[in-house]
Amino acid sequence: MSTVKFTEDHEWVLIEGDIATIGISNYAQEQLGDVVFVELPEVGREVAKGDEAAVVESVKAASEVYAPISGEIVETNDALDETPAKVNEDAEGAGWFVKMKLSDASELEELMDEAAYNTFTAGLD
Repeated sequence: MSTVKFTEDHEWVLIEGDIATIGISNYAQEQLGDVVFVELPEVGREVAKGDEAAVVESVKAASEVYAPISGEIVETNDALDETPAKVNEDAEGAGWFVKMKLSDASELEELMDEAAYNTFTAGLD
């Protein structure tokens, strides 16, 4: 079974076993505007929760994508090198940034489920 969680920094995490797929939320990509470049980390890099995991640049701004959990980068979405607009087209699907092997599953308990995240973002407008 897969579970999706969200952070207050607008990252999403899809958990499948001990692998977490991470990207930015639809709300975040709407705020950024047209994404023109994505900088992804090296596979094999260890990141701690809160570390910069990637950078996304849009026509409006550049923004860091923070690791919502700790772990090892096991895969990056190389399709974003050629087509960074995938983030705008499908932010919570094909526009994912990295896959990580979880090192501390208890960190997931600090993240919001989709209903809580929707309530959180509704309060931002």
